[in-house]
Amino acid sequence: MLLVFSLIIFCFGAIIGSFLNCLAYRLKAGKSFLLGRSFCPHCRHQLGCLDLIPIVSFFLLLRKCRYCRQEISWQYPLVEVTTGLLFLFIFNFYFFGFNYQNIIHFVYLLVIASLLEVIFIYDFKYSLIPNLVVYSAIATVFLYRIFEALVSGLWPGFVAALAAAILAGGLFFLIWLVSKGQWMGFGDVKLAFFMGIFLSWPAVLTALFFAFLIGAIIGLILMVAKKKGLKSEVPFGPFLVIGTFVAFIWGEAILSWYLHFLS
Repeated sequence: MLLVFSLIIFCFGAIIGSFLNCLAYRLKAGKSFLLGRSFCPHCRHQLGCLDLIPIVSFFLLLRKCRYCRQEISWQYPLVEVTTGLLFLFIFNFYFFGFNYQNIIHFVYLLVIASLLEVIFIYDFKYSLIPNLVVYSAIATVFLYRIFEALVSGLWPGFVAALAAAILAGGLFFLIWLVSKGQWMGFGDVKLAFFMGIFLSWPAVLTALFFAFLIGAIIGLILMVAKKKGLKSEVPFGPFLVIGTFVAFIWGEAILSWYLHFLS
C-alpha cells in the first residue's frame, strides 16, 4: 500500500513539476499560466497529449519537438523528476496521518517546495526573483504560522519566526543598501525574509551559512573555469533556495552536531 501511495505522490509531483516549468516560462513571457494550451517555445505549435507526459515524453520524443524538431531543454525532465522526489520525500517524512491538521501541513509543505522551485528556476535563468512567487511564498507561510499558533496556542513560535524574518531580511536589506544593489538584488531581501519566517530561529542561520558557502564554492569553480570573473554577476537566489532546503531537512542535525562539537 505504501508503495502505491509513493508512486502516486511521485507521479503527482512530476505533473506539478511540468506545471512549474510552464509557470516559469509564462511569468517571463507575461502570459497567463491558468489559461491557454501548452505550446512549443520554438515553433509555437500547440502540444498534444503525447507531448505532455511528464518525464516520459522527453525521452519518447528523443529530446526534440515533434513538430519543428528543435531540441527540448533538459530543464523540463530535471524539474519534473526533482519535484516528484521532493513530494515523495515530504510524504515519507512529513505526512503524519489523515486528519485535517496533518493534511493542511502536508499541502503547505508541497506548496512551499513548489514555489521555491519556481524561484530557483526563474532566478537561475533570468537573474530575477518574481514578486508574484516570493510574495505568494511569504503570504502562505504567514497564514500557516497564524493557523499553527491558533491551533496550538503557541504564539511565541509565531513571534520567533517573525523576528527571524525581520533579522534575515534586515541583514540582506543592509547589504543591498550599502552595495547599492551591486552585491545582491532586492529580490534576495524578500527571499531572506521568507526564509526567516519559514525556518525560524536558529535554522535560518544554517540556511544562510550554507547559501553563502555553496555560492562561494560555485563562484570559485566558475572563476577557475574562466566562466565568470570577479565582477561577474551570479544569481544568489538559487543558493538561498538550496540553503533553505538544507536547513529544513538537516537543520536540527547540523545544529546538534555543531553544539556537540563546541562542547
